[in-house]
Amino acid sequence: MTTVDHPRPLVKPSTTTREEHDLLGNRSVPADAYYGVHTVRAQENFPISGVPISVYPDLIAALAFVKQAGAFSNRDLGLLAEPKASAIAAACGDLRDGLLHDQFVVDVIQGGAGTSTNMNANEVIANRALEHLGHALGQYQHLHPVEDVNMSQSTNDVYPTAVKLALQFGIDRLLSQMEVLRGAFAAKSREFDGMLKMGRTQMQDAVPMTLGQEFGTFAVMVGEDQERLEEARDLIRSINLGGTAIGTGLNAHPDYARTVCRYLGELSGVRLETAPDLVEATQDVGSFVQLSGVLKRIAVKLSKMCNDLRLLSSGPRAGLAEINLPAVQAGSSIMPGKVNPVIPEVVNQVAFEVIGNDLTVTMAAEAGQLQLNAFEPIIARSLFDSIDHLSAACGTLAVRCVGGITANAEFLRASVANSIGVVTALVPYLGYTAATDIAQEALTTGRGVADLVLAHGLLTREKLEDILGNPALLTSPRAMVDHTRETG
Repeated sequence: MTTVDHPRPLVKPSTTTREEHDLLGNRSVPADAYYGVHTVRAQENFPISGVPISVYPDLIAALAFVKQAGAFSNRDLGLLAEPKASAIAAACGDLRDGLLHDQFVVDVIQGGAGTSTNMNANEVIANRALEHLGHALGQYQHLHPVEDVNMSQSTNDVYPTAVKLALQFGIDRLLSQMEVLRGAFAAKSREFDGMLKMGRTQMQDAVPMTLGQEFGTFAVMVGEDQERLEEARDLIRSINLGGTAIGTGLNAHPDYARTVCRYLGELSGVRLETAPDLVEATQDVGSFVQLSGVLKRIAVKLSKMCNDLRLLSSGPRAGLAEINLPAVQAGSSIMPGKVNPVIPEVVNQVAFEVIGNDLTVTMAAEAGQLQLNAFEPIIARSLFDSIDHLSAACGTLAVRCVGGITANAEFLRASVANSIGVVTALVPYLGYTAATDIAQEALTTGRGVADLVLAHGLLTREKLEDILGNPALLTSPRAMVDHTRETG
């Protein structure tokens, strides 16, 4: 059998070319391309994932903010002429408006510590700025990608700063979707308040609780992770922009770091601060490791919640069948009527991916050497994917699943009445030894706990109904009683 592969080109092919020059010599570049020779070489060198950086619009916008802040700073410091600064700013505005993203064609996985991404940005911005100045693409004698767009900068401070800024945008979306999910669980907690059910430990009957408490716990778990994510976000507000190659600030004006950080914060609307030690900040990716760990925590807990939802809804007749997940699609091509918990399943799979991404970030961070970590591109991709997929997973789980969950209230009540576990609630009235005897007899005979308590005359029917029929007594702390007084 033969297969035919029809790869889709990343950009519209051009039949004409222009010549550009770099360290290695001359190369032909498509005449209508906004990228240049450095990007062409990177395309050839890194045919790795097939995923161009244009897939991450937050990163493109962040690069545009960084380059605009750099242009304004260099202008203010007397290093860059006003017309050039304005043209660069206009080009950056175009990128933030979504234009020319298809020109960001280098693979997201690349060698060189992000140099190819930085050069792709420099070239696109320079050529768009040339158009704003009335010049043709590639006429770099009027405005140069490196000498003007990259002035006072290095990949080693531009790239991590842009990644951190892009992560701020993504984290905001993730927090928003987590709040949607937290609210969905909280609403179900209120709806299911007072519905008695059996709690379980180690998959065995434990003591009664309410279904509202169970769903309220999910809401609290999500809320706790929102707080941890906000803490991790604060760590990536510290940037090394102005440190240039290794943090010493070589080839940058003494006031550049302070000025560019101020401009970047004003333009992006994100609170940022220059790291106190730029040499340390250029080589240390600890904040990325911290963020990745928090994303893994979110993933692990989301997956646990989804495991619980799948278990609680198992059945519909041969499982726990305590709740019903909304039916969103047919479940089988062979079994008529089967409906599967596909939404929790897809969230589980996102969680598996995020956990794997965290290992990738860990290994990449550990592999850094001396004054630079060259593996930030794979760190960036892992974090971007984890954040984007967790955002989608939280929103999907809230809207397509949690909001439509219903409870089998009668079945829940019956399971409590039939459970051996309710005997624990009688310990304050009967004592542990007597309660144990009742539990053993119930297991041996198959009779209910309440029936046996009445048969042995241990409590009156009224007292027993008061204890076992009151959700508040069964599911919350209460004062201990002297069981000798209760039993006479």
